[in-house]
Amino acid sequence: MLKTIASRRRSPAGLVLALGCLILVLGLGRPATAEAQARHARDQNIQPVYEGWERNPDGSYNMLFGYLNRNWVEEPEIPIGEDNAFSPGPADRGQPTHFYPRRQLYVFKVRVPADWGDQRLVWTVTRDGRTDQAVGKLIGFYEHDAGVYLAQRVSRLRATPEERRNQAPSITLVGPDAVTASVGAPLALAVTASDDGIPGPAQSRFARPITERPAKTPDGALQQDMVSGYVATATGLAVTWLHYRGPGNVTFDPMHASLDTGGGRATTEARFSEPGTYVIRAVGNDQIFTTPVNVTVTVTAGSE
Repeated sequence: MLKTIASRRRSPAGLVLALGCLILVLGLGRPATAEAQARHARDQNIQPVYEGWERNPDGSYNMLFGYLNRNWVEEPEIPIGEDNAFSPGPADRGQPTHFYPRRQLYVFKVRVPADWGDQRLVWTVTRDGRTDQAVGKLIGFYEHDAGVYLAQRVSRLRATPEERRNQAPSITLVGPDAVTASVGAPLALAVTASDDGIPGPAQSRFARPITERPAKTPDGALQQDMVSGYVATATGLAVTWLHYRGPGNVTFDPMHASLDTGGGRATTEARFSEPGTYVIRAVGNDQIFTTPVNVTVTVTAGSE
């Protein structure tokens, strides 16, 4: 039986993870054919994913969304509009328009009011004529706390009492939140970030530190959420720079940085392949929680 929001009981993290995985399989699954199991470099769809929800101190709620880009190489750009929209209400709820390959967890949050009740919030993405949706509802077993985030991110079903006291990192942009740049020219960007030190440094899953490896998972897919979490194991806090919105390609040097949890500065140089308006996102990651900050970049063709 599904619990209501008013229920005081919380589902164990393991139950939430199991139910979430079951729903993901049912929602995203395809027939087990050779074609369905093949790895496609490009021309595949984007499946938006509803991850769950969390409570805010003021009584409102955050609905949590991510996505599965079924391409192993291609990073589609789908502008806000008919092909990338929320309903009901505004089409733009802060979702990405640039989609990194494979599964990206907890990409953004949509705040809904305390009286939201049993309404649905639907994210619709259309790619090459195929339309996929994620349907958000405040169902009891979808509620997230530190234990659920821990289970999803590091595949451990029980959080320690200290980990349950964990607070999200803080991150602040250095300089204005709207800047200009030229195609091909480096743009210096910087943030300061800090954390409460929970859960702190951890042993990397890899033989070599992740910072010495390419920014890819062992299967070759550029899963930035996963990589950022690995980088954070070195010191307890990482900052990852992401291309969140905008045409063309954006490269970062570096893309990931480990910081001391007591506070530090992360810098990068971004380069843009074509003119347009971009949103660059820096994400603080303490292995369990993430906090983003955005900067809007207007890129011009520059002098010929």
